[in-house]
This record gives sequence, C-alpha cells and structure tokens, in this order.
Amino acid sequence: MQATEFVHSYLDAWNHSDAVGVANHLSKNGTYLDVPNDDQYSPGELVSMLAEFFASERHQYELTGDVLFNDYSVAFQYKMSSGHNDTTYRCGAEFISFQGDGAVLISDYYDPTYSKSIVNGLSHAISSQKYAKSGLASEQLDSYKERLVKLMAEQKVYLDPEITLPSLAQMVGCSINHLSQAVNSGFSMSFFDFLNSYRIDEAKSILLNQSSLSKSILDVSFASGFNSNSAFYAAFKKSTGQTPAQFRRSIQGLSK
Repeated sequence: MQATEFVHSYLDAWNHSDAVGVANHLSKNGTYLDVPNDDQYSPGELVSMLAEFFASERHQYELTGDVLFNDYSVAFQYKMSSGHNDTTYRCGAEFISFQGDGAVLISDYYDPTYSKSIVNGLSHAISSQKYAKSGLASEQLDSYKERLVKLMAEQKVYLDPEITLPSLAQMVGCSINHLSQAVNSGFSMSFFDFLNSYRIDEAKSILLNQSSLSKSILDVSFASGFNSNSAFYAAFKKSTGQTPAQFRRSIQGLSK
C-alpha cells in the first residue's frame, strides 16, 4: 500500500469509528503511541481503547497539507472536529514507521485543547520530519545511541528474530518514541534496517568462515537472526548487491 493510500485508509477507519480497522493498520507487534498522554497500546489494546472512545464520542478527521514520506516513515497533519459544521477543531500530526505494509509505530501528537491554530511549531516539525514534542535533547540522543550500539556489540540482541521496538526500548531504558528517533535520526535508517545491518554483518562473518562452508544458506539465515530465508535474501542483496550464495561463491573464488 502506498503512503497516501495508507493514510487515507487509516483516517477513513477513524471517520467510520472502526476500532478494528484502525488497529489493523498496525503490524502484529506494532505500537500506537498517544504522545500527550504518554500512553502506548498494542493492536489488541488499541481496539479496546477505541471501542470505548467511539462509544462516547464521534468526530470527523480530515487530512490537512501533504503526506510526507520516505522509505520507512510517513508524516501527516490532521484536524479533528465534532462534525461538518463545527467551526472549532483539534489539530495534530502523526508519524508512522513501517515494515512492509504494516506500521510498527504510530506516534500521535495533538493539541489537547480545541483550537483553530495549529500546535506551535507543528508545521515545521512535519516538514523536517522530526519528532515534535519528543523532548529528546542531542545529549540524550547520543546516550541512547551509545547504549544501543553497546547492546548490539556485547549482547548481540539482533540475533533474536522476535525482537521488537518496544522490547528493545525497554533494554535501552527509554520510551519507544525516543528509541525510534534515536535510530531514525541517529543512524538515518529504520528500526528494521538498523537490526538487519547487524544481521548482514553476522551473516558475512559466517559465510567468510571456512569452518562454516557446510552450513546451508538457510542455516546462515537463522544463525544471523532472520526468521525467514526470503527476508534474509532480500536484506542481503539490498546491502551487498549480491545474494548470499553469490557472496559465498565470490569469496571461495578469491581463496583459490
């Protein structure tokens, strides 16, 4: 699903008070983050919360401005009103991180009070695709990056194929939103590309090891932290320009 289609589908679910429809835009292990209230919800928890919300309130959600996106994230601004003739509305913005067609993190920033004016600085935040109101100073960003790199090097947490953004945030000792910002802004890549960069290095190390020649590509895939051979092939070729088998053959050719 394209970014604009995703956003329109997502807002359509909100406009139809479809709690399940909203939650279905999250991946299985995705998280919805209500930033002003500092609350986070899994897909199942989001359904329960929204079912209660929609039972007591009805609103119209309208996209304002452009949908901004890159390879791994989307940002858009919206306004929420009580009806088509309502002259007051609440403004907000959402930042979404993706893996495939599902969102692994939806961060909702909004003005808790009804106002005709957009939250101060919101337009600038969206245009620069930064995390508004995150409160993450550069010193904190560097600290989280250091902890993250240390976890990768010493504990090799990337070898766990089930690791998620929330579980890694807990290990780092920060919020999900701050970890997402640390990865996106600090390393200029998505959470999954960040993990896969370590997994690819691990796979290369195995493939370069002469004692591992008997290992199948599937074995190398699982030993590197991937949970499927297809995901391994796609990530490896994206990183190296070669399939794992081609990489192994090229190394064997050089060693002769």
